[in-house]
Amino acid sequence: MLLEVKNLKSYFFLDEGILKAVDDVSFAISEQETVALVGESGCGKTIVALSLLDLIPSPGRIVEGQMLFRGEDLRAMNAERMRQIRGRHIGLVFQEPGVALNPVYTVGHQIAAVLRLHRALTRREAQAESVRLLGDVGIGDPEQRAKAYPFELSGGMQQRVLIATAIAGRPELLIADEPTTALDPTVQAEILDLLRYLQTEYSMALLLITHDLGVVAEMADRVMVMYTGKILEAADIDTLFRDPRHPYTQGLLESAPRLGVGRGEVLRGIPGTVPDFLELPSGCTFHPRCNLAEDECTRAFPPLEEIAPGRQCACYKVT
Repeated sequence: MLLEVKNLKSYFFLDEGILKAVDDVSFAISEQETVALVGESGCGKTIVALSLLDLIPSPGRIVEGQMLFRGEDLRAMNAERMRQIRGRHIGLVFQEPGVALNPVYTVGHQIAAVLRLHRALTRREAQAESVRLLGDVGIGDPEQRAKAYPFELSGGMQQRVLIATAIAGRPELLIADEPTTALDPTVQAEILDLLRYLQTEYSMALLLITHDLGVVAEMADRVMVMYTGKILEAADIDTLFRDPRHPYTQGLLESAPRLGVGRGEVLRGIPGTVPDFLELPSGCTFHPRCNLAEDECTRAFPPLEEIAPGRQCACYKVT
C-alpha cells in the first residue's frame, strides 16, 4: 500500500471555538491508483491534502491520527525529512495557480528550483529539464515559455506550469486539488487528459480533490464522499454512481447536471445548507437535511462501516 491514513483529525483552534475541519478520516491509496475525494466547497477536502504534507496554516494542526507513506509515519518525521517527502515523493498541484506561482520569478526558474532541491541537478541541467517538463505538460515553445513570468501566461498555462512543478521531483503520489476550477470546459478537458497521460508516464498514484462529479466519473477508480470533515461513503466509481447508498451521495448525484435531461425538467437540490463547522448539529451532521432522519440520527455520528466488499457507508439507515 502506498498511503494509509488512519483516524486523521485536523482542527483549527479559533477564539470562537474548535473547528473540526477533518474529523476521524481514514482511507488508503494503492500504487498508480486514482482516488477522488469529493464534496461541497468547505467540507474539509483541502485540509486533508495539507495535512498529508504538514502544510496546515495556523491556528490549525493535526491533533490525532496516522499517515503512513510506504510504511513511514508522516506525522513522526522531522522537518528535514518532511521537506524531502514534499515534492520528491508526494507532489501537490495547488488550487489557484495565480496564487501558488511566485510573480517575481520566471516559470522556468521556479521549476528549476524544485529540480535542484529534489534531484540534485546542476543549474544548467535543471534549466534544460525545466524546458523538457514544460513540453511534457503540453506547453508550446517551451524554451521561450520558460523565460515567461506567471502573469504572462493564461490560466490554463499557469495550471500546466503548476503540474510541471509538482511532477518535477518524480513523485509516487500526486495530489491535485481542484485542478480544473475556474478553467473553461475545453481547457478543463485538456488538463484532465494531461493528468491521465502523466500518471501513466510517471507511474504515479493520484489523489484527486474536487466538487465536480463529472471529473470524478471520468478520472477515478474509487471515490470518497466527504461532508463536514467526515467521510460518509466510499466505493469504487462504478458502484457508487450506479447505486449510491448514503442520502447525501444520492442528493449530490441527483443535483448534478447531466445529458439527456428533458427540457423544463428541474434538477433536484439538497434541501437546507451546509452547517457552520463551529455549530455542527448533534449526531449525524447531515440529519437536518435528510428525509430519512430519525431520533437515533441525532444522538451520535454513525460509524463508517463496510456494507459490502470494497464499499463503506456511515448511515444508520443503510445496511
